[in-house]
Formats: sequence, structure tokens, C-alpha cells
Amino acid sequence: MRLFSINFTVVIGLCSTLVIFAQEPQLHPPQDFVDLQKTIPGLVVELRYASEENFTGRTITGYETKKLYGTTALMQALTKVQKALEKRGLALKIYDAYRPQRAVNDFIRWSRIPSDTLKKRTYYPSIKKDTLFRAGYIASKSGHSRGSTVDLSIVSQDGIPLDMGGEWDFFGVRSWYAFEGITVEQKAHRKLLRDLMLANGFKPYSKEWWHFTLIEEPYPDTYFDFIPN
Repeated sequence: MRLFSINFTVVIGLCSTLVIFAQEPQLHPPQDFVDLQKTIPGLVVELRYASEENFTGRTITGYETKKLYGTTALMQALTKVQKALEKRGLALKIYDAYRPQRAVNDFIRWSRIPSDTLKKRTYYPSIKKDTLFRAGYIASKSGHSRGSTVDLSIVSQDGIPLDMGGEWDFFGVRSWYAFEGITVEQKAHRKLLRDLMLANGFKPYSKEWWHFTLIEEPYPDTYFDFIPN
């Protein structure tokens, strides 16, 4: 199957203006993208961008089908992490994996509406909305669109989340892995997640305890835009 990569259309403006990347729509995923919920036994999924429970307060463009996809390589690595957690009576919970480029473009459009701060108190209470990109909490080109980046946490096998000392997608220093203002237990939970991900071929992002990318990702330079079906 032909693989599609970004054809960049640059929106010219002030140097501070964020760029929206446009490309031809893709009707089907590449052959080595899979439904993670169907292929990883025991996986818990809460696809927040397919709901109103995210930093915009609405469903994000590209998440209408409510499907969680990723590369086969991502699935295989996460399966190893899941098996390691099962031995401890725990399981993975995923909030996001593959993210269509059109969803990233939706984030950019949202960022340009100063009055749209519906979820500020919950997700970015101490940060100005127009600094979220510069601060590194949102990107105009996301590793998620390459299919091998994942946002996740750990839950008990009956679905009770481990306390990580901060919520997913909270924009602030509390989300930094090395944040000191949390308890010993919360630090231990973050360390457990990071250690298991590192041991299975992932690299972390220091500003988000939940964010990991497969080191040997199969599409390091390709940003996809298909809609999972």
C-alpha cells in the first residue's frame, strides 16, 4: 500500500504565527497500523480527544470514529509492557496514540481564538493560552502523527488509576517527570511507568510524565492524516 507523507502548505504571516500543515486526505491506514484496543489484551482505553474531556472542551477533528490506532511496532512494544504489568496485577491505560495531522491543525486553530478558554481552569490554569506551543505542551508537528508515540498511564486490573501526582494533559510543571512537589508514592508510580517504557524501547518526554515515543519508530519523518476506521 502506498504511504502518504505531508505535502506542506505554508500559511504566510507574522513570524510568530503558527503554521498549519495541509495534505491530501488519506482514506485508509498503512498496512502496518493496527487497532491497539483490539490487539493488546487487557488494555484500558480512554480516548479523551474523542470526547469533551480535553483541553479544548470538545471532540477534536479526526477523532470522530473513536478508534485507537498505532503502528505494529508500537503495538508489539506496548504488549511487552502490558505483560510486565499483568505480573504485578496492573494494566496500561492509553489516552492517545496515533493522531491525524488534521487534529494537530485543529489544535492550532483553537490556539488562535483567545476567547475560547472553556477548560483553562482544569488544564492550563497558570499558563497563558497563547504560550502553550512555545512552552512545548502542544506541537504544530506532533510525533503522534507518525504512529509510534503514545500517552498512557497505569491502572489496577479493575481500572483504578495509580496516583501519578497529576492528571494527563495538564499543562504545567506538575506534569514534568522530575517535579518535586509530589509524594514518594506518586514519584514511585511515575518511575514504574518510565522504567517499563524505557526497558521496552521507548524514550520519554521530560515535560509530560505520560508521553513516550518508540525509539526505533518505523516512520520517523512521515506525518499521517488518515482517519481510523
